[in-house]
Amino acid sequence: MSKIIILNGPNLNLLGEREKNQYGDVTLKDIEKNCNEYANKNKIKLSFYQSNIEGELVNKIQQARNNHDGLIINAGGYTHTSVAIHDALKILKIPIIELHISNVYNREEFRHKSLISKVAKGVICGFGADGYLMSLQAIKRLLK
Repeated sequence: MSKIIILNGPNLNLLGEREKNQYGDVTLKDIEKNCNEYANKNKIKLSFYQSNIEGELVNKIQQARNNHDGLIINAGGYTHTSVAIHDALKILKIPIIELHISNVYNREEFRHKSLISKVAKGVICGFGADGYLMSLQAIKRLLK
């Protein structure tokens, strides 16, 4: 059974309330429920975590190196600013998928640069909440 962790960064706890034109009505709890259903059907042990605090995300990434087979990260605004998250991900020897609900390339210029992409196996963006399931499918294939 593969062990996957999905990490979510700042403000993603407010999905369903914030910028519905970008993120829709779905909540992070809805996404977690859908991901857990997929994981149960596909023999994946899934951990799901959200924090608004950069250091907590770094701690989870560091912990993943010893007890997970793959990592999916939607780092939110930290995608574009966090050298600490980049450096923590760089240490991992497991597949990493960078995930964004919105198409960051259709948004503000500052969102076009990611500090995570260079350490990720792939990037999924612009498919809304479905991107989470797409990321799980992709990481499952990478682990075969």
